[in-house]
Order: sequence, then structure tokens, then C-alpha cells
Amino acid sequence: MKAMSASPMRILFAGTPDFAASHLERLIAGEHHIVAVYTQPDRPAGRGRKINASPVKQMAALAGLTVCQPASLKTEEAQQQLAAFNADVMVVVAYGLILPQAVLDTPRLGCLNVHASLLPRWRGAAPIQRAIEAGDATTGITIMQMNAGLDTGEMLACVSCPIGSRTTAGNLHDELALLGPPLLSDVLGAIEHHQQHSRPQDDELANYAHKILKPEAQIDWKDSALVLDYKVRAFNPFPVCYGVLDGQRVKIWQASPIGRTAAAQVPGTILRADKKGITVSCGNGELVIEVLQLEGKKPLEASQLLSAYHALFAAGKRFTLPVASANT
Repeated sequence: MKAMSASPMRILFAGTPDFAASHLERLIAGEHHIVAVYTQPDRPAGRGRKINASPVKQMAALAGLTVCQPASLKTEEAQQQLAAFNADVMVVVAYGLILPQAVLDTPRLGCLNVHASLLPRWRGAAPIQRAIEAGDATTGITIMQMNAGLDTGEMLACVSCPIGSRTTAGNLHDELALLGPPLLSDVLGAIEHHQQHSRPQDDELANYAHKILKPEAQIDWKDSALVLDYKVRAFNPFPVCYGVLDGQRVKIWQASPIGRTAAAQVPGTILRADKKGITVSCGNGELVIEVLQLEGKKPLEASQLLSAYHALFAAGKRFTLPVASANT
């Protein structure tokens, strides 16, 4: 691939959510010329299913940029439209559509992807959540040269970010959204250097970060308290972990693990409920629920909720195990 000098470039930007919008904002303020912005078609969202523009589209509109929203980039028409912008490079950040080889080959410098993981650790749709769920101590941002594989391209630059013991997916998303834009600017400012010194990924170290599915959010109390702590933080703010108690879903927004094991207690049993939280036995250790939400209510600290619902969380009550594991 032929590299160019680091003079102002014609850039195509492709992205959809808030994470991508933070990168677009940086590019808008920079020296390069954004010839068009690609984002997914407007879709219904929220309880009212109102048609909403993506955060990227909203930012592009405010900046007066050309916005394209094809349902696919696989058609000849979409590819001809993209080629007509005569871009030097395409920057892709959480776009959500597959880029066929014809698109990858169109810009003179190819396509760059900003990925929220230290590749090849987590490839795929949900690297932020899966890193926390796995108990990783560190993650980061990788900028890679895109190829036909799923997040398999050569790495141009990366920056790391620690994952703290209380870090949620929401926290980590916001931290990475701050780290990515300046790294992207650095790469674009010295793109020839970064492309010449790109590094291949070690496929043997790769893991696939599957998309988060709502059914995953139900707590299996047979897991260890530490594993459940990871999961609660990974699924905050979406889809939010929950347990089923007396037939109703109780969302668990914040919790802490305790290493000791309660003797002869069935996993899911409430051991105590006090100002510190609602302590539940697990397969190994105990989980102290600190912030939770009843159906139709807002999230509250356990100490606040117990003043009105102490009987619901009385010691000896038991959360239901998921159906798949109730008899195992």
C-alpha cells in the first residue's frame, strides 16, 4: 500500500454510537477535510420507538457535513457513491456494517479502524464488556489497518487503560472514548510512519467478544461471587444484571464480592440485609448487592430500599436460579 505524506487529507468517517461521535468531534476540529460521514440508517429506539438519528449523524449535521446512510455497502451503487468522494483514507469507529473488500481497497491509504481493545485480546462486537466480564486488569485502544477479517488487521498504534475493581462498562466506555481520539489524530498526522511500522496480530492470543444478549443478564448464583462481580460491572449500564425474587426481576446495578463461603447455604439465598447491602450466597463466596432496582422503580441504594421492602429481602429468602441450571 502506497503511503502519503502527513499533509491534510480527505477523510471518510464511518461510525454510529456515542463512542464514534467522540472521534468524529476530534476530526472536525482538526486539520483534515472530512468529505462525508457514513452512519447506520435511522432506527426506532426507546420505549416510544421513536425514529432517532445516531449520535454520529447528529454531530455531522451540526457541522454541516455530508451524511450517507446506506443499508449496506455491498451494492455496486453504494460502492460507486463511496468512491466518488475520492478519499485518501476511511476512518471506521463502531460503524456496525461490514466493509467488503471493494470498499477496503477504495481509499488510497485504505481503511483504519479504532477498536476498544488491546488487540488481539478482544475482537468483535463487545470488547469493553467482555474485558470486564473476564476479569482483565487492562484494556485499551488499538488502531489497525483494516482487512477482510474481523478485527484481524495489522496494528498501527495502541494505548492502554487500567480496569479498576469498581470499573463498570459505562465508566470504561467513557475513558476509552477520551483515549481514542488523540491517538487517532497522532496516527493520521504520521500515517506513513505508522503504516511502515505496523505489527501483525498473534491469532493464537485472540478471543471473540460476542455481542451482549439480554438473556445473559440473569444472575446464576452458582457462579462465584468474584465472577458475578465482574458480570454486574460488565453489564452496567446495559443490559443490567438481574435476579428473580418472589417472581419479580430485581436489577443489580452495583455489588461487591466477599470471598468467604457460607456453609450449607443454597446459592441465591439471602444471608442478611442491612445498611451495607443485601448479602447473597453464591457458588463460592457471597455477593453484597449495594444498588438495586425493583420493577417499575428507580435504582436505589440497598439501605434506602430496605426501609420499605425489608420483608422482600429477609434472611432466608432465595433468588430463583436460571432455568437452565436450576436442576444442576
